[in-house]
Amino acid sequence: MTIPTDVRSMEAAARELISPVAYAYYSAGSYAEWSVVENVTAWSRWYVRPRMGVNVQSIDTSTTILGTPISMPVFTAPCGFNRLAHDDGEFGVARACAAVGTVQVLSTATGLDPKTVADASDAAKWFQLYADNDAAVTDERVARAADAGFEAVVITVDTPTLGVRYQGLADVVEFLNELERKEVTNPVLTFCDRLDWTELERIAANTTLPVVLKGILHPEDARRAPDHGASAVIVSNHGGRQMDGSVPPALALPDVVDAADGRIEVYVDGGVRTGVDVLRALALGARACLIGRPYLWALAIAGEDGVRELLERFKAELANAMALSGQTDAKAIDPSIVVSASKY
Repeated sequence: MTIPTDVRSMEAAARELISPVAYAYYSAGSYAEWSVVENVTAWSRWYVRPRMGVNVQSIDTSTTILGTPISMPVFTAPCGFNRLAHDDGEFGVARACAAVGTVQVLSTATGLDPKTVADASDAAKWFQLYADNDAAVTDERVARAADAGFEAVVITVDTPTLGVRYQGLADVVEFLNELERKEVTNPVLTFCDRLDWTELERIAANTTLPVVLKGILHPEDARRAPDHGASAVIVSNHGGRQMDGSVPPALALPDVVDAADGRIEVYVDGGVRTGVDVLRALALGARACLIGRPYLWALAIAGEDGVRELLERFKAELANAMALSGQTDAKAIDPSIVVSASKY
């Protein structure tokens, strides 16, 4: 099955195929859901200014993230409970990422044994960590991921508690019932409200895995991150699901890149919908982008095949956008090809 080329149409098609509870959980943001919309539209506030007179017969979309080679600077964000979209769930996403040559980030929330997902494909995988107030529980989660062969731990730092979600989690009992219907047996629904810099440093010191901090928007936090054990940060506002009204990642990215000052890698997550958005992000200094809702919609429509098709589309779109803007290497995008719309 071919998935729609427009993400809004993809979402509409997915909505017809999954339960209302699952759709609400995936699509909703917090409070008035302002950030859900702004995350997408903010990318259009950066105009592409192409360069001409460049031989673009050879386009290289490949890059590395923390030393791991990937076929393009796009990988999948940690989204909980993929099985709500399709029975292929996280295992189908793992196989799709392997087929295309990129990294899956597995969410703690889904409650799966990391080893079972690791065994679904031989591709590199990262583990997203929701820390627990009990340090022993946190350490056990990280250790299991490391033992399963995961290559990095992505600590979500923007969720000391859940944001107010009037749509996605309005009826918690019904949501839990839906998880049970889809045979999600070990959901993780608790969070750590004491996740300060001391605890982050402790987690990093207790694992050999590189640590990535997800949920960074303030440049000062990016500046501090490497001093507390982080190897990378992800500019993200949790898809608009936590602090509604927070700065869109597309606009926060340049200040975070400047603050990181090359000491750590910077990725961006939020509102990335096309290969042109990926090009914009690279020009603004991101090493790579994560995608979330788009792959959930693709998964809902066609399972593993849908996710693979979506990832292949992102790769093709990026290659096309690079050629049209006079860029040949995704690792060396000219920053001058993107300019703020406010300039014009």
